[in-house]
Formats: sequence, C-alpha cells, structure tokens
Amino acid sequence: MDVGQKGGTYPAVLCAADEIAVQLFLEQNITFPQIAEIIDKTLSLHHSIDNPTLEEIITADQWARNTALKSVAR
Repeated sequence: MDVGQKGGTYPAVLCAADEIAVQLFLEQNITFPQIAEIIDKTLSLHHSIDNPTLEEIITADQWARNTALKSVAR
C-alpha cells in the first residue's frame, strides 16, 4: 500500500525486486522470509523519480533486479 501511495518509480522497483526474490526462493537459494527482506532492502535503497518516463521506469526496474540479486550474493 505504501509503495502505491508513494508512486513514482517505487511500484516498478517493488515488482522487479519481488520477481527476483520469488525466483531465488523457487530455486531454493533463499528462504521464504527472505523474500520480504530482499524487497524491503531494495526499496529502502531506492531514490524514486516522480512522474517517470518509460525509460526511467525501465532503468528503475533493471536497477532493482540488480540490487536484489546483489543483496543475496553478499
């Protein structure tokens, strides 16, 4: 709910981080509770852009995917 209310590029980051975290869970690389941890960490590191262009949304999506993956690799 908070992410939707914040708007900007936050929803794209949420969806991208969620997709990566669920994929990692299904591949048995993380536990179920770590899904939320990865998403929260990724969102906390994000600096949103208000009224983003399509290019900015795509960039935020890719950033979130990379950030979510890096948070597990550490």
